[in-house]
Amino acid sequence: MPPEWAKHERTWLAWPAADYAQAEDAYLAWAEVANTAAEYEPVTVLINPHQRKIAEKYLSKTIELVECPLDDSWIRDSGATFVFDEGELAAVNWVFNGWGAQSWSQYGLDAKVASFMAEHVSAKVIDSKLVNEGGGIHTNGAGLLLATETVQLGVERNPDWTRYEVEAELSEKLGTDKIIWIRRGLTRDYETFGTKGHIDIVACFADENTLLVHHQQEESHPDYSVTHEVIAKLEEATNCEIIKVPAPKQLKDELGFVDYSYINHYILNDAVLLCAFDDPQDQVAKGILQDVYPGREIRLIDARPIFDRGGGIHCITQQQPAI
Repeated sequence: MPPEWAKHERTWLAWPAADYAQAEDAYLAWAEVANTAAEYEPVTVLINPHQRKIAEKYLSKTIELVECPLDDSWIRDSGATFVFDEGELAAVNWVFNGWGAQSWSQYGLDAKVASFMAEHVSAKVIDSKLVNEGGGIHTNGAGLLLATETVQLGVERNPDWTRYEVEAELSEKLGTDKIIWIRRGLTRDYETFGTKGHIDIVACFADENTLLVHHQQEESHPDYSVTHEVIAKLEEATNCEIIKVPAPKQLKDELGFVDYSYINHYILNDAVLLCAFDDPQDQVAKGILQDVYPGREIRLIDARPIFDRGGGIHCITQQQPAI
């Protein structure tokens, strides 16, 4: 699996499909991500057939719209994980079970999205029997993989797999040779619409030897202890430079402690789409990313409507690497 900063052929999104997602603020947020990405590289958006007109209203005419039956709109998780197999584009088709078969999740259609994407671009399909999502993994493209124990090793996803079997499957499908296991993710991510600990709001590689890590500095927030544990683990497990990215100042919304995170950004060919929260730390995070992604424009996008539905910019995008 190439790293996210490798050259892209295109970016994929899925138009908001679930009942809870279909609202004006969601359409505007998804469209801003897609339209901004389209300024830098080709973009394909999957749409439910009955939503074509509404999608056309919001999306740039340069974007390819492809009809595909959808349950939801988190293509990072339900979609293909693109890899190279002997120099040819291939797509790993993980088992998708709605983030651990959660009671609210409908996923029969989304479970077929990865193979649909592969067929659309004539990529070889590599089927896996592992329940996994793209937001639950992050690679540096040079052998290291980040993952979370409560995701791939959780009973909601792979109850009959041993740690050794999970590691072997991830390594075989992604071409990695070391997995760094984070014990748990951010607190909000374990609530009703969470993923049970996806790594892509906690830590990510910025290059082969640099890790960006969510840093909650306010002791009253439950993620204060979580992020300090993560930082200690990464310092112990890698020789990478670890850069702490401060969490937004906002600690709560009407539902409780937030998991707003700048780590959940998306790297484009010549830009980075960075989650913004109308928060004083937005500009701090932008400055950090300008330093670690030289030559790429940092574009701030209000991600609150996306986080309100359970994810961020990285969660609604998926890269297809260029051959």
